[in-house]
Amino acid sequence: MGEQVEEPSYEQQLSTRKKGGLVTMPFIIANEAFEKVASYGLVPNMILYLMSDYKISVAKGTNILFLWTAASNFAPVLGAFLSDSYLGRFLTIGLGSCFSLLGTFLLWLTTMIPQLKPPACNQFTQTCKQSTHSQFAFLIFAFIFISMGSGGVRPCSLAFGAEQIDNKNNVNNERALESFFGWYYAAGATAVLIAFTGIVYIQDHAGWKVGFGVPAILMLLSTILFFAASTLYVKMKVKKSIFTSFLQVIVVAYKNRKLPSQPPNADGWHYHKDSPESVPTKSLRFLNKACIIQNPKDLTSDGIALDPWSLCTVEQVEELKALIRVLPLWSSGLMMSINVSQSSFPVIQASTMDRHMGSSFQIPAGSFAFFTIAVLALWVVLYDRVIIPFASKIRGKSVHLGVKLRMGIGLVFSTMAMVVSAVVEHARRKHAIKQGLLNNPQAVIAMSAMWLVPQYCLHGLAEAFSAIAQNEFYYSEFPKSMSSIAASLFLLGMAVANLLASLILSTVERLTKHGGKEGWIATNINQGRYDSYYWVLAIMSFVNLFYFMVCSWAYGPCVDETTKKESKTSESPETLEELQRARSVALERQSLFKSLPS
Repeated sequence: MGEQVEEPSYEQQLSTRKKGGLVTMPFIIANEAFEKVASYGLVPNMILYLMSDYKISVAKGTNILFLWTAASNFAPVLGAFLSDSYLGRFLTIGLGSCFSLLGTFLLWLTTMIPQLKPPACNQFTQTCKQSTHSQFAFLIFAFIFISMGSGGVRPCSLAFGAEQIDNKNNVNNERALESFFGWYYAAGATAVLIAFTGIVYIQDHAGWKVGFGVPAILMLLSTILFFAASTLYVKMKVKKSIFTSFLQVIVVAYKNRKLPSQPPNADGWHYHKDSPESVPTKSLRFLNKACIIQNPKDLTSDGIALDPWSLCTVEQVEELKALIRVLPLWSSGLMMSINVSQSSFPVIQASTMDRHMGSSFQIPAGSFAFFTIAVLALWVVLYDRVIIPFASKIRGKSVHLGVKLRMGIGLVFSTMAMVVSAVVEHARRKHAIKQGLLNNPQAVIAMSAMWLVPQYCLHGLAEAFSAIAQNEFYYSEFPKSMSSIAASLFLLGMAVANLLASLILSTVERLTKHGGKEGWIATNINQGRYDSYYWVLAIMSFVNLFYFMVCSWAYGPCVDETTKKESKTSESPETLEELQRARSVALERQSLFKSLPS
C-alpha cells in the first residue's frame, strides 16, 4: 500500500530567506580550513614529540597515534548521526569547534607546564623517567577533545554551507552552489598542504611551544569566526537520521521473523506512493518481512505507518540491503588504508637521513607527506583533463575506467608502495650499520631522504585511484537518500583500518620480541627491522588483491554497467525489475553530481 508523504516546502523549512547567502561562505569555509590546519598539522611530528618528551617507545607511540586517528575518523560518523537526529548542523559544528579548541589548548599546555610531562633524561646516568598516569591521561584527554572536534566540524560543514547558499528562488542558484563547492574544496586542500609544510616547519625550527601554539591560535580564530556570523545563518530543523531507519528495519524484521516471506496479497507491501519501488528485491529476503502489512489498521488514512518500529517501507528495506551488499568490497579497501596509516615510521626514517635540498634548506621529516597530496592532486587533474580526453579522442568514443577497475589499480599501487618501503628501509639500515651507527639512532646517515619520495608518490597514486573510486562507488550504488552514508563509509573504513593497523603492529611486536631482545619495532630504528614489518604488510596487501577480485566478482555489475547492458538482456520480469532499480539509481546519481563543481 502506498504511503503519501507531505514534504514541507522550501519556504516552510526556512523561517526566512533574509538569512544565509554568499555572505556566510567565508565564515564557514574559514572555520573548516583553520580546523584542518590545526588538527592535520599536529599529526606528522607527533611520534617525535611522544618519543622525545614523553619517553614513549616507537611501538607504543605508533599505537597511540593509530587509535587517535581511528577516533578522529570514526567521530564524524557519530557527529553526522547526532547532527541529523538531535542537534542540528549549527550546534554540532559549534560544539565541535569548541572541543577542538579545548584539545589544542590542552596539548599546547603540555609544552608550557613542565609538570604535565616527564622531566628530561639524566645525562650522567642515561636514565629517563616515564610519564605518570596523570600526565599520560592529560595528553590523552587532549587527543580525545581534538577527535571530538573533528567529529563535529567535518561531517556537517559542507552540508551546512550548502544550506546557506541553496535558494530555489535564485536564478543563479546552481552557479552559487558551484562557487561554494569550488572554494570549499580548494580551501580544504590548501589547508592540508599548509599543515603538512608550514606547521611542521614551525615545529622543527621554532620548537614544540610555538609549533603547538600556532594550531591553538588558528583553532581560536576558527571558533570565533564561526560564531561571529551566528545571526546570519539559516538553521534547519533536525530530521530523522537514516541510521535510525536502518535500526528500524532490523528490529521490525526480527519481530516479523515468523511471518512468511511473501504477503497474502500483491498489495501487502508498504511503500511510498511515488516510489518506483513497490516490491522489494529477492536478495536478503529475511529483511523483506519488515515491510509486510499485517493489518491495514497499522496505517493512517494517508497510508503512513502509525508505528515506524512495527512497519517499514520498501525503500527503507532496500536502503539497508544496498549497504549490506557493498560491505565486502568496502572491507577489501581496508588494506590500502592500513598501508597509508603507517605514517609514523617514514617520519622516523626521514629524521635519520640527509634531508637537505641545496646547502641551506632542509625538508622537515614530517613534511614528506606533501608528496602524497601533491601526486594525488596532480594525477586527478591529468586523468580528468588530459588522459581521458586524449584516450577518448584516439578511440573516437567516450573512454571511462569503471570504479571497480580503478579500485583494483589503487590496491596494486598500494602493494607496490609497501614493497618499495621495505626495499628502501633495508638499504637505509644497511648504510647505518656500515657507517657504524647501529647503536646511534639519532645520527644522520649518508643517504638522501629523497629515497623515501617514491613510496609517498605510490601512496598518492593508490589514493587517487582507489580512495576516489571507493567514494564514487558508494555514491553510485546508493540511492540519493543515502548520500550521507556514502560520505561516512570511507571515513568509517579509515577508522577500522587504524584499529586493524594497531592490532597488526601489536601482534608483530609481541611475536618478534623474545629472549630479552628487541623486536622488529624497536625504538632504535637501526636495531629494529622495520623492513621486515613492511614486507608483512606487502604480503598481506598481495593476498588482499585476490580477496578484492573475489568480492568484485561476487558483487556483480555496478549500476553503470547494468544500464549499459540493458539492451542486451532478455526482458524477463526479474530482469526488468532489476533494470528499473538500476536506472532509477543512475538517475539519482546524475542529479546528485549535477550540483558538484566540474
